[in-house]
Amino acid sequence: MSGILDSVNQRTQLVGQNRLELLLFRLNSRQRFGINVFKVREVLQCPPLTSIPKLNALVRGVAHIRGQTISVIDLSMATGGAPIADLKSAFIIIAEYNRSVQGFLVGSVERIINTNWDAIMPPPTGAGKASYLTAVTEVDKELIEILDVEKILNEISPLSTDVSSEFASNVDVSKSDGKIIFIADDSSVARNQVKKALNTLGLEIEMAKNGLEALKRLKQIAEETGDVTDRVGILVSDIEMPEMDGYTLTAEIKNTPELSRLHVILHTSLSGVFNQAMVSKVGADDFIAKFHPDELATAVQKWLQTDLKGKV
Repeated sequence: MSGILDSVNQRTQLVGQNRLELLLFRLNSRQRFGINVFKVREVLQCPPLTSIPKLNALVRGVAHIRGQTISVIDLSMATGGAPIADLKSAFIIIAEYNRSVQGFLVGSVERIINTNWDAIMPPPTGAGKASYLTAVTEVDKELIEILDVEKILNEISPLSTDVSSEFASNVDVSKSDGKIIFIADDSSVARNQVKKALNTLGLEIEMAKNGLEALKRLKQIAEETGDVTDRVGILVSDIEMPEMDGYTLTAEIKNTPELSRLHVILHTSLSGVFNQAMVSKVGADDFIAKFHPDELATAVQKWLQTDLKGKV
């Protein structure tokens, strides 16, 4: 276990190379799951949990870790399975998503693997909207499932997608010239959160499920119009996506003449360990952490106005 902890603390150098490392774990069965190491703060044997009245049923309790009180979510229960029974032999993965820290209770933790984002594939066709998968990959001839953690967290504690009335009354996108806002995100929950927030402002939205799908569609639009910015105002992209991550997508856009003028906002739950230097390296115009409707709307308005005025 100490080897895993050392790796979690040391691995950040793969960012921007369309590569990632996955921490593999199991819940209550032989099925293996994966979580991006870049999201993980630490892994530890499950400590004693304190029960608090009126907690969500999927939260097994809270743990006091390094001076912080952390809710511990049973990932097996959260995905429709049986509770993890033997807490003494279980583990907690401490991870940061969407500006908050959570503990994920798992049955066992295995090892870290190094892979390419292009080896991470979307869920199989037919998985359905009820599925908790955001992607899959193959390791040792076995299917590894990557969970849509944002969906799980939203079911436990739903985030508001409403732009505040104070902000909405002062925002003006009437001069957006009918341009669409393009969203790229592998999480259906995250895509819809962004869509609802921006729809409030009267903006038209188009969405893609991953970076490769977004790149193909943007190139198609550019072929139809001559320059993608004739139709698309801004791309709001996640970083972690199957087949092509947001860093690689941004670099491809900035290196493609008919796409290069497009404003790119990276919008990610990688808030706690984000590498600002990488944003500049790939040429992204802005970065905001998920998910705050007013901050997202402010960034979109800013870059729409910049587009109308023209880049300096």
